[in-house]
Amino acid sequence: MSIGNSNSPEEERPSTDDRSEDHIVERPVEGPSIGTALKKARIAAGLTVDEVSSITRVRIPIVHAIEEDDFTRCGGDVYARGHIRTLARAVDLDPAPLVDAYDAAHGGRPAPTPAAPMFDAERIRPERQRPNWTAAMVAAIVAVIGFVGFTAFSGGDGNEKRPVAEGSAAPKPAPKQTGGKPAAQPQQTPQPPKPEPSDSAIAAAPKDLVTVVLLADTGESWVSAKDHSGRLLFDGTLAQGESKTFTDKESVDLVLGDAGAVKLFVNGKEIKDDFQPGQVERLTYTKEDPLQNQPQAG
Repeated sequence: MSIGNSNSPEEERPSTDDRSEDHIVERPVEGPSIGTALKKARIAAGLTVDEVSSITRVRIPIVHAIEEDDFTRCGGDVYARGHIRTLARAVDLDPAPLVDAYDAAHGGRPAPTPAAPMFDAERIRPERQRPNWTAAMVAAIVAVIGFVGFTAFSGGDGNEKRPVAEGSAAPKPAPKQTGGKPAAQPQQTPQPPKPEPSDSAIAAAPKDLVTVVLLADTGESWVSAKDHSGRLLFDGTLAQGESKTFTDKESVDLVLGDAGAVKLFVNGKEIKDDFQPGQVERLTYTKEDPLQNQPQAG
């Protein structure tokens, strides 16, 4: 027997380190995740999570979770896709690639529901609820014949009261006349149209308060308004043609979701700034504004 054989099978096997170095595969670098892309776009747009939540109506915890690529709080794939589209539009991103990336990571979209069962249900349902028009017509004819019969055989002059056939409605008495003139019929007063902020109303703003008037001129815009203490005065959407007035003793803070669609009047004077459509603006105004017709950045 030979002792110390240097050519044993164990020594002829390639080492683990050599084998791992021969089989290293370079993986392509992937792009940013859905949450990372949304978060970077939000920061680039100068928006906080609270502001994005107010604009999109997506709750703050869900916005945080999506930016961390946690979609379990969305309530399902359908809601997750809807939240991704809404958040992407709010930060000026194309939602289509993000939704495609979500579908690729979660098994794709579900197959469409067949329409045949719904069609059969809709076709059968009206047949069970069809009204019996024949019975209704017979009842109406009987009521008319009865009325004619009572009228023909009642007799008496035209001033006497005549019996009314069963099932027919009694005639309503005519309104009483006074002085030979017919009684005046009540007229409905037309409702005045909703007034828009006029120049006189804007010019009459009190001098001891900050008065801000917003008018959605060319389209709708989301608006948030707070007083000097941070109390929320308004948080919602102004439809086109709608206006809101805010007052405070010190200052009014504004966030405009679409500043280009809004006309702005501060302390009786119009603020004519070149706001672009879709531009988000944060503004603060005091009793001394406007100064040279320029808003103060919030």
